[in-house]
Amino acid sequence: MRVPVLVAVAAIALTACGTTETPQTQPTENAGGPVTVTDARGKAVELKSAAKRVVVLEWGEAEVVASLGVMPVGAADTAGYKTWDSAVALDASVKDVGKRGEPSVDAIVALDPDVVIMAAERDSTVVPQLEKYVPVVVTKSSDAARNFDRLREDVKIIAQALGKTAEADKLLSEMDTKLADGKKALAAKAGTPFFMADGWLEGSTVSIRPFGKGSLVSDTAEQLGLKNAWTGQVDAQWGLGQTDVEGLTALSDPNTVLFYSASEDDVFTTGLAQNPVWQRLPFVSAKKVYKLEPGTWTFGGPKSVGHIADQIVKALA
Repeated sequence: MRVPVLVAVAAIALTACGTTETPQTQPTENAGGPVTVTDARGKAVELKSAAKRVVVLEWGEAEVVASLGVMPVGAADTAGYKTWDSAVALDASVKDVGKRGEPSVDAIVALDPDVVIMAAERDSTVVPQLEKYVPVVVTKSSDAARNFDRLREDVKIIAQALGKTAEADKLLSEMDTKLADGKKALAAKAGTPFFMADGWLEGSTVSIRPFGKGSLVSDTAEQLGLKNAWTGQVDAQWGLGQTDVEGLTALSDPNTVLFYSASEDDVFTTGLAQNPVWQRLPFVSAKKVYKLEPGTWTFGGPKSVGHIADQIVKALA
């Protein structure tokens, strides 16, 4: 795997879809009976009861389901999840149902799930195929205009489908507490400029993907009191941009720190180590470069947000 999602400009330009309205929820007392969930499409999805057998087609959503105390019966690319998202482990019993972008309808249906949970636009063509056999709940998955509000809504949508609203409240409260505590720990570093990115090799050229303002990891760092130094163009859904090492010369503030993600190939070490432009960058020469731990999923749920926050605090405090 070269890079987990949106590896090209065309993919970065994905149009956000779904709704920004607060999801409607049903009373928790109805846990034993039918459940209606209004998902990110604005569609009311009817379930016979709170779902126990769940198939999940995106890693962030799989993390949320497991965080709420329900182990999925199936998930897309379970091997990839193990590599890229260590915030919450999936049991070995979870069946792989194909790629996140190309799940197998037959494999999903064979698991007899109560619900399938998937991200908007991950593979919208598969939704009508699945809905012939099983209810499908769609999350927004990202929105660079309001990513923390979007995250809360997605968690509550999933929790409603699972009958786990109390667990969702606790999960979100724990995230808020971790962010508040981290901001206090970094009070002396308030306003520190940061740059976040991942990258991959295109032949002998290193392509760099900045996490701009509005991306989930940027919002996490800003919740801790830091300031995103990247002002280049980013897409409206994920808050992601694209540049090369020469493009990083715009980051001239000597106080800037770099955080980067590399759960597989670390091009910042191997591809850039001998690059003279890279070596002259202020955060490189000042040794202010911090690699996020392998398994830090930058598009995850509240547990991933907490994992990222912990690492930022540890690096800077």
